[in-house]
Amino acid sequence: MQKEFNVTGLCVPNMHYMVNTEEKFSEIFNLIKKGKYFTINRARQFGKTTTIAELTTFLNNKDDYFAIETSFEGIGDIIFEQEETFSKHIVKVIGEELKYNKNIYAEEVLKEVENVNSISTLSNFISQFHEKFNKKTVFFIDEVDKSSNNKLFLNFIGMLRNKYLQRNKGKDYTFQSVILAGVHDIKTIKLKLDENNTGQYNSPWNIATDFNVKMNFNPAEITTMLVQYSNETGNKMDFKDISEKIFYFTYGYPFLVSKICKNIDEIIIPQRKNKDWTLADVETSFGLLTKESYDTTLFDSIVKELENNEALYDFIFKIIIDGDIFSYNIRNKLISLAKLHGIIREENGNCVIHNRVFEQMIYLYMLSTYNIKYGKPVISPDFFDDDSNLNIETIMLKFQQFMKEEYSYKDESFIEREGRLLFLSYLRPILNSKGYGFKEPVVADERRMDLVLVFNNKRDVIELKIWRGEKMHQKGLEQLSDYLDMYNLKKGYLLIYDFNENKTHKTETINHKDKEIYTVWV
Repeated sequence: MQKEFNVTGLCVPNMHYMVNTEEKFSEIFNLIKKGKYFTINRARQFGKTTTIAELTTFLNNKDDYFAIETSFEGIGDIIFEQEETFSKHIVKVIGEELKYNKNIYAEEVLKEVENVNSISTLSNFISQFHEKFNKKTVFFIDEVDKSSNNKLFLNFIGMLRNKYLQRNKGKDYTFQSVILAGVHDIKTIKLKLDENNTGQYNSPWNIATDFNVKMNFNPAEITTMLVQYSNETGNKMDFKDISEKIFYFTYGYPFLVSKICKNIDEIIIPQRKNKDWTLADVETSFGLLTKESYDTTLFDSIVKELENNEALYDFIFKIIIDGDIFSYNIRNKLISLAKLHGIIREENGNCVIHNRVFEQMIYLYMLSTYNIKYGKPVISPDFFDDDSNLNIETIMLKFQQFMKEEYSYKDESFIEREGRLLFLSYLRPILNSKGYGFKEPVVADERRMDLVLVFNNKRDVIELKIWRGEKMHQKGLEQLSDYLDMYNLKKGYLLIYDFNENKTHKTETINHKDKEIYTVWV
């Protein structure tokens, strides 16, 4: 069977190209060996289910371990309506896992289903089972979010908590390790139980140890998947450069890593004779992944969170569009929520968007909502040269004229607040045909934004900034020059918003070091 890069559901080694995660496995297994209980809480499509499946197989291949895996997704609500039904289900899960693994205790355990009718009798069953069972059992519960609003389920894990404490006192027998998986950490799930729907924080899982294993893929791990692919297909590539470029765009988010690769393998290289991968292929795949017409449940879930929470939307807007910097404090509920859904991460003590794919996707989504409100799409043949490349100078001059004609009556506060969005919205229909643009993170003290435009496989850099005086201007030129060096470019572009009363709408070509910087004031 020909393998493929998987972006839906469980990854299976004989069907899919997969990253070697031995180092992560070793870290998780060390927690299990120590008898720790913990939660693997990560954002959607972060590889939680695949990790559990691989750990289950790994443990069941060991003589002294037995892994039990269950999920509360897709089983309906009936199981949570009565304590007896729920308790019997747990015993049946254990019995069926034993039966699947041809264990001699399977039939005996399945007979016990009839004798268990409450959380209390379930607790007794667990004790008796582990007293006679000669293996260390590990219980995995996936998709805990599907059941975490149910009081009965929380009573169950509260019972497991009590047995854990009693075990450590030498007064009970129970699971070696219990591992929950979901988007939420059970310790912080907000529970609504009473008739008035007033929320309370319920923490029946305060015995859980911190789970600090990095679940995103680093470049070295991404390389292992690419080597596997190359060996099986014969398609060559520079593994180090390609892996680092994939990481650059995705920050190792598992779904995004696989999707970047899948685009290259199934969409990009089939269109040409040479099947070897290039860095340009990764950039093209990034463009496909962030194209506004591309839809996926992961992106939908992020947009839904933003649409349903105005404060969260404004917070992310300030990071992406305004370039504001916020200290990363996980106790801040807004920051915690954004982190929970994989939208942000911590870097150097500050909040940053988790990866460039998410940043580009959210940025385009915010632009689309802005365009509906303010946008007046403008496009002209003059925006392209004879080789069908972007004519950046003409685009900037037309934007300068556009601002004079359409927004000269607006006050300074509006332009300072909306100026970047106006230019980004102006660019959007121009890029839609053959290219894309993405913004690079910069320091906040400059209040500047660096845009990288990729069109017809040609790259251009435009910096947007507010005029803050000659000294800051020279500093900005130095920074733009250094930034152009990163892309081996000798020409860059600078768009300056000037709010001085005596300003002039001028253009200037500035020679700075070995760079030519075309500058437009608006």
